[in-house]
Amino acid sequence: MTAAVSLSACSSASGATAGTSAQSSTLQQVIKRGTLNVASCLTFPPFGSLSKDNKPQGFDVDVATAMATALGVKVKVVDTTSANRIPNLQTKKVDAVVCNFTTTAERAKQVSFSDPYIVAGETLLVKKSSGISTIKDLSGRTVAVTKGSTNGDAVKAGNPQAKIQEYDTSAAAVLAVKQGQADAMVEDSNFLNYQAKLDSSLKVTKDSVVPLEYNGIGVQLGDPTWLHWVNTWLREFNTSGQADAVYKKWFGVSRPFPLNPSY
Repeated sequence: MTAAVSLSACSSASGATAGTSAQSSTLQQVIKRGTLNVASCLTFPPFGSLSKDNKPQGFDVDVATAMATALGVKVKVVDTTSANRIPNLQTKKVDAVVCNFTTTAERAKQVSFSDPYIVAGETLLVKKSSGISTIKDLSGRTVAVTKGSTNGDAVKAGNPQAKIQEYDTSAAAVLAVKQGQADAMVEDSNFLNYQAKLDSSLKVTKDSVVPLEYNGIGVQLGDPTWLHWVNTWLREFNTSGQADAVYKKWFGVSRPFPLNPSY
């Protein structure tokens, strides 16, 4: 009888803890608040930028808006930089980060990542007259990267003789290449192809600095209820064709890489 009572008490306590955890989840907080706060990089078109009337727009903004719609709430987009993505989550300034956020084991020590929602290679943006085709051509040359990204380490691993110059935003790094302050920029291939379309003096090399990178939606550590909802919604977003439509809207082509990693 004592054992039965003890087991009952434990089960009751466990159930109470689970219920409390679910109620304190970001999912419940967002629904109660009526607003989904999302950090996006608004200096990273076509992923994020400001329209002529100063409103957030872009691929990541549309993904965040679709999340909010599925939750039945409004979306509030908070402009951020690559370096501030993790601090924004840790300080609970935002509920999620949708900002070209590459999933890595090191970052996963500080934040949780959803399943991938977009995939890219990391390629080089250079002037057509530069003579640069591969990472081997970067010896003694300056390479622009954004602060908080993994690109500087990737370049150094591929060519230790390259000079790394960090910039606060991707827009500033692109401008550095245009103005000759940097010989190349390493960034998401989706972003760089868009930049090359805007400026005929630029080109994107075919050489990828790193293997394919899988970008996820970042959420705070220790909230499995919220992460489960995000992943479940992403599956619906992708399988319904809505994700493909948003991608074509901003990049003009179908997704070049599958979302599921293959080894």
